Amino acid sequence: MKTKVIYRPTIEAIKKASLNLREVALKTPLVKNDYYSKKYQSTILFKREDLQQVRSYKIRGAYNKISSLTENERTKGVICASAGNHAQGVALSCKLLKIYGVIYMPTPTPKQKINQVKMFGEQYVDVVLIGDSFDDAKYAATLEAERLQKTFIHPFDDEKIIEGQATVGLEILEQTNEPIDYVFVPVGGGGLSSGLSSYFKQVSPNTKIIGVEPEGAPSMSASIDANKNIVLESIDNFVDGAAVKRVGNLNLSLCKENLHDMITIPEGKICQIILDLYNKEATVVEPAGALSIAALDLYENEIKDKNIVCIVSGSNNDITRTAEIKERALLFENIKHYFIIKFPQRAGALREFVADILGPDDDITHFEYTKKTNRFKGAAVVGLELKSANDLEPLIARMKRHNFYGDYLNDKPDLFQFLV
Repeated sequence: MKTKVIYRPTIEAIKKASLNLREVALKTPLVKNDYYSKKYQSTILFKREDLQQVRSYKIRGAYNKISSLTENERTKGVICASAGNHAQGVALSCKLLKIYGVIYMPTPTPKQKINQVKMFGEQYVDVVLIGDSFDDAKYAATLEAERLQKTFIHPFDDEKIIEGQATVGLEILEQTNEPIDYVFVPVGGGGLSSGLSSYFKQVSPNTKIIGVEPEGAPSMSASIDANKNIVLESIDNFVDGAAVKRVGNLNLSLCKENLHDMITIPEGKICQIILDLYNKEATVVEPAGALSIAALDLYENEIKDKNIVCIVSGSNNDITRTAEIKERALLFENIKHYFIIKFPQRAGALREFVADILGPDDDITHFEYTKKTNRFKGAAVVGLELKSANDLEPLIARMKRHNFYGDYLNDKPDLFQFLV
């Protein structure tokens, strides 16, 4: 199916959504970030959607949609599917509007997000955990909605949802008197990016809107390149707020028409930004919330001396993921490395490895070894954290020179996935 624009949100519809949300969604701050402004020699503004009551922009679309339902539709109730943020927006909307909702979430959804959904919805929502991904949960939810004749509240492919999310763009232009040169916006299914870009196209057409999605789930990039809406066979669910196998039809047509560029960011780089924001700014963001900031260095030359907005889309980050976030960041920085090390089956071999092979600042972070009495050498899986990425080649050279080197695992994903 060739993409064509079958719907465009009007300025009037977006303003109507803004009025509808005035008592529900916070008009989030648009604040200058000194660290990134200095780093990129520009004015970097953060649109802090992570400060919403549900800690993401999703309340905008969810409430705008659910509040538009007829009395008959409200009586029957609603169903939605979500990896977390849309679910929280739907849950709070159900409670505020006193409408019963059933929320389908993937089984691996962090407990923090599940608990938040139950807290926001209280007695007005039930949570059903099913499938391994958002797409699995969505399939089950749509079947149940059809069976029970309930309204399915789509997380992105819906006119009212898009118009609600577009109010982020309306607020940005209300909050500054300076022209905005670039807006970096995270992309999952495309609700926020399609709505925001549509508003800017009509009100500030010279602003360049850059869509940013995770490298492990490039559904919008792939669909734009193919000029049709495609379904990815598999995705990396790490950036759970922006990991879908298929974007919305409405969203694809609008993004294809309105986005200046569509790029992907490695998950490890996203983790690096999460840690930087926490360590330098004391700001907690979820992986999807870091996407827009992670794209800045790719446009370093273009954005110099310009006014830039990064949409910080959410902060629903489960603290139990911290170790994985740090691990992925170190791997991306080329500081964390895993090897198979061949230890001679004799006393003192490990001491020799530490004294003669490792550098003074190298740290062993992972070690698995079982002594084999019937072999001359026993293999160990060893994880090392280096001080600098430049220390890797000399380290490998020393391993080989002393006959300790077995194999390097970082570039072997089939094996490496069991360690990270």
